[in-house]
Amino acid sequence: MGIFDRFRQKRNNDIPYYGPYPQNTIGYLLGSDFDNCCCSGYVKLIDCPEVIAACRVIAELISSMTIYLMANTEKGDIRIQNELSRAIDINPTPNMTRKTWMEGIVMNMLLYGEGNAIVMPHTHEGYLQSLEPIAASRVSFLPKGIRNRYYNVLIDGVAKNPENLLHFVHNPDENYLWKGKGINVYLKDIAKNLAQAQKTNNAFMESNWKPSIIVKVDAMIDEFSTPEGRDKILKSYVQSAEAGQPWLVPAEQFQVEQIKPLTLKDLAINENVELDKRTVAAVVGVPAFLLGVGEYNQKEWNNFIQFKIKSIALEITQELTKKIIVSPKWYFKFNTLSLLDWDMATIGNVLGSLYDKGVINGNEIRDRLGYDPVEGQDKFYILENFLPSDQIGKQKKIIQEGE
Repeated sequence: MGIFDRFRQKRNNDIPYYGPYPQNTIGYLLGSDFDNCCCSGYVKLIDCPEVIAACRVIAELISSMTIYLMANTEKGDIRIQNELSRAIDINPTPNMTRKTWMEGIVMNMLLYGEGNAIVMPHTHEGYLQSLEPIAASRVSFLPKGIRNRYYNVLIDGVAKNPENLLHFVHNPDENYLWKGKGINVYLKDIAKNLAQAQKTNNAFMESNWKPSIIVKVDAMIDEFSTPEGRDKILKSYVQSAEAGQPWLVPAEQFQVEQIKPLTLKDLAINENVELDKRTVAAVVGVPAFLLGVGEYNQKEWNNFIQFKIKSIALEITQELTKKIIVSPKWYFKFNTLSLLDWDMATIGNVLGSLYDKGVINGNEIRDRLGYDPVEGQDKFYILENFLPSDQIGKQKKIIQEGE
């Protein structure tokens, strides 16, 4: 039995086949000039500027956050700075920066990989050397086991155990919960509408059928019967030697009318595009003003950071913690607070209030504002007489008659 016979047997017996199926493609060719306004066929999401812009915002924000290596202690969680934290936050792979590395992972999760991003760890004698991101075009998934509860990751056609890889998942599939689904299904029709609007806009702006003046001419004139004659009439009666000079035309033979050409507003293109952009923003999870719709809103931005960005960041850090860290007390986290939009007055009031209550010290405030630490500012003070927190009971109003 040849390979094609086995293929036909699998198709006939309804056995799942995970290779590419042949597909029929139908094309249309229209002879009219109106085809400049038509957008037919499948439109990829990566060819839709609005979708790319929305996903790129999320990727750039997540890649700009610092990744902390944290440890659980009896007095609370503390940050650890060692070779592991440096490998993840500064130098995850030798051929790109950490920001580019993380941005590529997020774009695979959201768009290119349809909800899946694969990273291959490379180790030497038990030590982590690099984390190689794999292009989405090289990756496919092969379900296996009872009810497809398990799977293999195929990289260039070679099966890999997912336990030895980092598999970042966004928007789990309804049938294979271990696999991401992405946003492709929800935005397919919207992407086509936006492409159609852009095509119509370009065709409208390039169209020759937009005269602003119509000149009615007596058809009995001999010159009107040929293109050369019509050009001669325009040069003789309509075109002026100087700007603003009036036209002199025979009243019995000519009549000039000014018309208002059709605009994109009359076609309701702008309203439809704005609605589609809002739909893209809602599905991807970004504020609409990032796509040019509406005005900037600080509360909406901070909600976007606290929910959408923090949620995707948690998907990444949980996979890193699960696959990279051995110690049960260590974990990774992103510094999402660095993306919140607060003005300097608000930051000063919050930090000052925390300083007065002995929650943070002066060097922590200086670090938040981007200044270097100074000696003597690493103690905690209380507002009352600015005593150290361990000497708060020595206030003069508490001590009476030497007691």
